[in-house]
Amino acid sequence: MKKKLLFTLLFLSTIGCFSQQKTIAELSAVPNPFTSSTKITFNADSKSSVVFTVKNVLGKTVHTQKIEAVKGKNSIPFYKGNLSTGIYIYTLQDKKHFTSKRFVIQ
Repeated sequence: MKKKLLFTLLFLSTIGCFSQQKTIAELSAVPNPFTSSTKITFNADSKSSVVFTVKNVLGKTVHTQKIEAVKGKNSIPFYKGNLSTGIYIYTLQDKKHFTSKRFVIQ
């Protein structure tokens, strides 16, 4: 009984998450993994200010950049700079929503 109840609650919360309207969609980094640079692409529902942040796996912010996104497809070039090889989390955030994914620097 408890398993059915937990499954039902998990299922309903998952549906709720997927039904929320997102202003930033189709976030990706190509190539991933990369050695010197990658291109972050995303679609925006409207023109807005977006903050692009990169954090290491310990949660320390290693890069922040403000972007003026246009409605439709947008891209951000990202260069490794002095970052070490490893896994990083990149986030795009507008006034109401944020989306995060990971990329790997080789």
